[in-house]
Order: sequence, then structure tokens, then C-alpha cells
Amino acid sequence: MNIYSWNMLYRNEELDRAFDFIATSNFDIFCLQEVPEAFLTRLQTLPHFIAFRAERSISLSKGHLLNYLVILSKHPITGEGEIPHPDYWPLLPLRTRIFMLLMPAKLFAKIQDRKDLYVDVTIHGSSVRIFNLHLILMHPAWRLKEFESAMVERDRSRPAIICGDFNILEKPHITPLNWILGGRISDALLYHRERTHIEERFLEHALTNPLYGGITHTISQSQLDHILVSHTFSIKNAVIFPDRIGSDHHPIRVVVA
Repeated sequence: MNIYSWNMLYRNEELDRAFDFIATSNFDIFCLQEVPEAFLTRLQTLPHFIAFRAERSISLSKGHLLNYLVILSKHPITGEGEIPHPDYWPLLPLRTRIFMLLMPAKLFAKIQDRKDLYVDVTIHGSSVRIFNLHLILMHPAWRLKEFESAMVERDRSRPAIICGDFNILEKPHITPLNWILGGRISDALLYHRERTHIEERFLEHALTNPLYGGITHTISQSQLDHILVSHTFSIKNAVIFPDRIGSDHHPIRVVVA
């Protein structure tokens, strides 16, 4: 079974190449984050089962812009649901609000109405729950809380696949953002702590991270993007594609049996 995940970047300017990449990939499951509304219409023309949710509303000078989470499947989707997240804006300290006002809106803007997506897929007669997550780029504790909120929707008696952009920062040049965006000073200085904590949670939830140690985002030099699989699966292959196809994230693939 071939599983793909990719944060394609909502302002991606290579949408024709992005569509060709998705359409020609030999996938069983393809999870996409930050899908532009117009691109969602194109994805709906593909001969696959599809589920989607508006993952967030971005406040820009020209109004609100919607991005979507999408799950494409070559197998029947038998059910779906969403995981709503709280509005963190009222909780942000003054330093974060000032920082976001000074930064270009395309990089840091006010985000509201956030949610994640999960579906149930029937694969070879068995039901598998697929999660598509885009965790908040703010306080590390909030990211962990969002991950645990998703795991509440998991049935441990069934296999699970958890895909998405987890926004885990783990290198000293980028973790100052953890403090700037609402975290503690220790979240910036102890740069590997969040990775250690989240990997412990993966283990507790009987999940494997086949791309551990990989770099899926060039600027952060971190593994932002994940495909986690329950221990019932056997890992055959895990790949980070070198071509970002107009995004700031690399597409990733995990092959399981």
C-alpha cells in the first residue's frame, strides 16, 4: 500500500505540475494540506474517492482565504469526520501579535476556524482509519494537545495511518519561533525537546514514524511532515521526494504491507 502526504502550499505557483504529480502517482492514499479552493475543484475530477474539509481561514488584506485538507483514496471511503481546534488568537502574548503584524501576511497571518480530517477506508476487506492533520505553528504544547485530540478519534482495535504537517521545529536556528509564537524560552533553547516528547507519544500510541530524522522542509531543516502507521503494518519503503513542486515542503511516501 502506497501512502503519500504533502503540504502543497496554499500559494503554490506550479499548480499544473502539482496536479500532474498527484494524478500520475501510484497511490492508495494521498493526503494533502493547504489545498487552494480552485485546486480542490481539479482534484475532484480525478477517478478516486475523495474527502475534504476547509482546514483554516486565513485573514488577508483582500479578505478571508480558505485552505482545504484533502484525502484521495483508491479504496472506498465509508465514513468521515472532523476534529475542530480552538481559536488561539486571544491567548497569544503581545510579542506574537506584534511579530505577526510586522511580518508579510503570506508568511504569518491571523488564522481561524481550524480543523483536521479523518476518514474510514475499506482496504482489502479491512477498515483503516486515515487522519490528515495540520498542527498549529505556534506553542509546542498546543501542537501536542492537537495531536492528542486527534488520537481520541482513533480506535486502537483497527489499523490507523496518520498523515500531515505537524510543524515540529527541531533545529536551533528555527526553534526561536517557538518562543516568538507564544511558547516559553525553554521551547526555543531546548531545541530537540519537542521531538523527544512527540516520539514518546508515538510510541505510546503504538505508531511508527518511518521518516524519523529526515528533513521535509528546507528552511526549518526539520521533519515537519509525517506518515505514521500503526504497528500492524510492516514498513517496506519511506521516501522524501527531492522536488518540492512549488511548495516549501517536500512530498513524502511510505510503502507498507
